[in-house]
Amino acid sequence: MPAAENKLKAKLAGGGLQFGVFLDFASPMVAEIAAGAGFDWCLIDAEHGPSDVPLIQAQMMAMAASGTPVAVRVPVGQPWVLKQVLDLGAQTVLVPMVDSAGQAAELARAMRYPPAGNRGLAAGIVRASGYDAIPDYMHTANDQICLMVQAESRAAVENTDAIAATEGVDCIFVGPSDLAADMGHPGNPGAPEVVEAIAHVIARTQAAGKAAGMFCLNPEQFAQYRDMGVAVMAVSSDVTTLASGLRAQAARARDSLG
Repeated sequence: MPAAENKLKAKLAGGGLQFGVFLDFASPMVAEIAAGAGFDWCLIDAEHGPSDVPLIQAQMMAMAASGTPVAVRVPVGQPWVLKQVLDLGAQTVLVPMVDSAGQAAELARAMRYPPAGNRGLAAGIVRASGYDAIPDYMHTANDQICLMVQAESRAAVENTDAIAATEGVDCIFVGPSDLAADMGHPGNPGAPEVVEAIAHVIARTQAAGKAAGMFCLNPEQFAQYRDMGVAVMAVSSDVTTLASGLRAQAARARDSLG
């Protein structure tokens, strides 16, 4: 029995746009709701959300019944961090702040078993293999791994061609807020220089035959980025959705009730 198919990776290979939601509450209940809400994928954000390893596992378990692909953004691209989320069963991993092809190559190796990489061998005792219920897991897991690296700096923009050409990198995902800050425009990802850099990353990633990703919560820009060729788009965040919804409801009640 082989490792389970990575549905998100398979859909990206088939073309088209896959849209999803970032989960920052670190709540299994919220994750379960999000997984059944109709998104193409859900991402557990352990970079800016308070998710540790047990909470990542709890959220993955809560979403398992939905069949919705689950990705994990790790707080930092260190092999020991990647090893833990992979052993939990994550097949798609988003790594922040990747600035060079050398860094990307190290990440690609850390996510794959030898001889293609240097991921530690413990398939017999981890959730990813169903606790050894998938006997061929170790021999088939590499094919289902999807590595997404984030472009969030001038250096990453300048090195886009080399990063996109790196074997084992499946997607370059733009982080517009950090990119804008690094380019001298904190809080203004709409600055012309930043918009030009984003377009460059998307175009060069596409040209390399890799998927381009984008974080965009403005519905008025969804079609714009789709038309630019973005294949993976984060269109919502659990925190921003709840916060805006609660504030709007409170305002409506206050207006209605005086």
